[in-house]
Amino acid sequence: MGSLSALRRGSLLTVFLLFALLSLLLLAILAIADYALQANAFPGALAIVVGLAVLFIFFQWLISPFIVRWAIRGRRPITAESNPWVYRTVEETARQAGVPTPKIWESGDDSPNAFVFGRTIASAELVITHGLLERLNQDEIRAVLAHEIGHLRHRDVIIMTLMSAVPLIAYVIARLGFEALRGNARVRGKGAGQAFIIIIASAIVSYAVYLVAQLLVLYLSRTREYYADAYSGAATRDPHLLASALTKISYGLSLARPDEEPSGLRAFMIGDPVKAEEDYQELQERMNKYDLDHDGQIDAYELQKAVEQERKSHWRRANELFGTHPPTYKRILVLEEMEEEIKKGGLPQNIYKFV
Repeated sequence: MGSLSALRRGSLLTVFLLFALLSLLLLAILAIADYALQANAFPGALAIVVGLAVLFIFFQWLISPFIVRWAIRGRRPITAESNPWVYRTVEETARQAGVPTPKIWESGDDSPNAFVFGRTIASAELVITHGLLERLNQDEIRAVLAHEIGHLRHRDVIIMTLMSAVPLIAYVIARLGFEALRGNARVRGKGAGQAFIIIIASAIVSYAVYLVAQLLVLYLSRTREYYADAYSGAATRDPHLLASALTKISYGLSLARPDEEPSGLRAFMIGDPVKAEEDYQELQERMNKYDLDHDGQIDAYELQKAVEQERKSHWRRANELFGTHPPTYKRILVLEEMEEEIKKGGLPQNIYKFV
């Protein structure tokens, strides 16, 4: 419960910092202009700039579902008639989470994946790839669906869409500033020096804000993934199911329970739909070597060795700052700890209400 509270506090603090950065950026641009012009030349400038920023965020929120829907290859709806089990499972999981049942699509993509998107919780849509349905068993699919419904319960489809607009606004301002410098370099005459100061100072400040805001958005995204993992583990009452699925996609193998026989190979990824296929191939090729006894599964000892190897990678630790998802081994370890708590009776039966 303490870790869930920490995740919630971290998310709220990150959202606050992002809006604070955007506010500071807009005020800094106005301050630079006033200083360079040595006069309050634009009395309504603050309202105009803030209005443009709000309009930009609203526009991104408005068109983002169209962009995502357009990018889904070979989509077809999943209904109670076309796939009764998936439809019923999503419906039951959504009811348990207290959110409307999203519209469900099956993508023709062979890369195992699932994700949700939408403007509001009521209009949200869930995409499940053909590869996911083919390679996972029903229990694992149920855990993945609970993870995605967890994103809806936590309002992540709205939060991440709005928050990702903050660094985008800063980047657009910076880019416009740098592009304007090219034209300004050829401008001569009265006021050229003041304009040059305003443009270059605004561009530099905007780009600095963009870098910091982008890192904050990525951190927020990783935090929300942990939170959705926790919801899946709590809602299914079996965190091992999601841990096993994550192990399969990252290590190309299954995560063995101490008390069960080995099972066949399957895989999936809950991640960026644009990079899923590339990441899946890379990770599967790189991590198969940890199946030391070649039984088709990763046991506790083999998982420990894989985790140690991942932790030793300085490049991977640095690269984590720029990832939308936490390292898979960290997610697996958190889910395994949660499973131990459930076995010991350390989590209440209605734990999913807290996540």
